[in-house]
Amino acid sequence: MLTERQNKILKLIVEKYIKEPIPVGSKVISKAINCSSATVRNEMGELEKKGLLEKTHTSSGRIPSEAGYRYYVDNLMELKQMNAEDMLKLQIVFRNQQLALSDVITKSLQLISDMMNYTTVVLGTKSHENLLKQIEVIPIDDENLTVIIVTDKGHVEHKNIRLQDVSLTEVKKTVGLINNLISGTPIDDIVSKLEFEVKPIIGNYVKQHEQLYNAFYNVFTDFTSQEVNIMGKNKMLEQPEFSSNITKIKDVFNKLEDKELLKNIEEDDDNNIKVYIGNENHIDSDMTVIQTKFKKGNEEGTIAIIGPKRMEYDRVVGLLEYMKENIER
Repeated sequence: MLTERQNKILKLIVEKYIKEPIPVGSKVISKAINCSSATVRNEMGELEKKGLLEKTHTSSGRIPSEAGYRYYVDNLMELKQMNAEDMLKLQIVFRNQQLALSDVITKSLQLISDMMNYTTVVLGTKSHENLLKQIEVIPIDDENLTVIIVTDKGHVEHKNIRLQDVSLTEVKKTVGLINNLISGTPIDDIVSKLEFEVKPIIGNYVKQHEQLYNAFYNVFTDFTSQEVNIMGKNKMLEQPEFSSNITKIKDVFNKLEDKELLKNIEEDDDNNIKVYIGNENHIDSDMTVIQTKFKKGNEEGTIAIIGPKRMEYDRVVGLLEYMKENIER
């Protein structure tokens, strides 16, 4: 147990270090709590002995340890109310009746990523009740095309493909055949329908059928199996604790590019917001993952915000609570 004064000191150090990653000295704290610097130094020493603060080699000040952040989140943190500007931006997205739920979630998380300069992730939002409405292709140049997939729920995704020595006429024949045969198919059944209904007959209509079939098969495989959507991957690289270390930058970027690793973001049985600090998460010991599950109708998944251990816990938890409430409304 900490004394009331130790709680105040730890809370101040955590919140000051979150705002600016500079070790916090006793003078700064003594002014804030109207206490002598000597007394504050003694208390900081006690907090260090308890493993809640750490002393850096380059400064006499202290920084929070991983245990210090955990104690702060569990005992000292006061949730920060969303400001009017942030709330308005998110309300515009949530009130857009033209958007599918998956698009509402990704657009909201993109906004939060931009607001906070953190990476945001959503896992498993694609509804299994979505039906394929149609596919379209847009030529980029002689070899590259964008394939656009549209579902009956208004969900739209696109993927670029490359075809060599294939005419646009042949591409359009393939698109027409796929639309005729599998339009209206549940997304979970698209790949098998391609395999058993399109593949046996495509050669009767399309000359370069093998290359075209394989390209569209890969497009639909990616579409139906995609479970992770990441926003703001580069945001983490702007954080001071990572930006000055080239080796760490490469390591962090590789981890945020690895969808299989991000799938390890833990999903608990309950629906509470969970905070995994440093070694508590499955991604990186220098990061914090704050996440929550959501469920609306037949759609469920996990939304998460990933930042450095020095992240704005009070603001992030408030944003996730707001998102969860609006998703499930």
